[in-house]
Amino acid sequence: MSINVISVEELAVILSEENPEIQLIDVREEKEAEIAFLSQFKLLPLSQYEQWQSQIKTIFNPDLETIVICHHGIRSANMCQWLISQGFSKVKNVSGGIDAYAIYIDSSIARY
Repeated sequence: MSINVISVEELAVILSEENPEIQLIDVREEKEAEIAFLSQFKLLPLSQYEQWQSQIKTIFNPDLETIVICHHGIRSANMCQWLISQGFSKVKNVSGGIDAYAIYIDSSIARY
């Protein structure tokens, strides 16, 4: 199953537009988010999957565009595949994750 991917440059444009029709999910751990975080994203750590997985369609609308980020793009790709299996139709993975965002878009974001 192929996953749609967006660049950090595309993400920067999306974040600047503040579109309420776009859902943003960060699947990194809380300790990672304490180091580097984009405030528009909702944190759903994969380690807490059991706590939120049954409510995913309540927390997020499966019909809206959903963008997923992690540190480098691996965990978020897994989350994208899972969201698609749950009926989400417009899922995109951020290529390079928050690390690439810190390098190419916002150098004030800490790298780890």
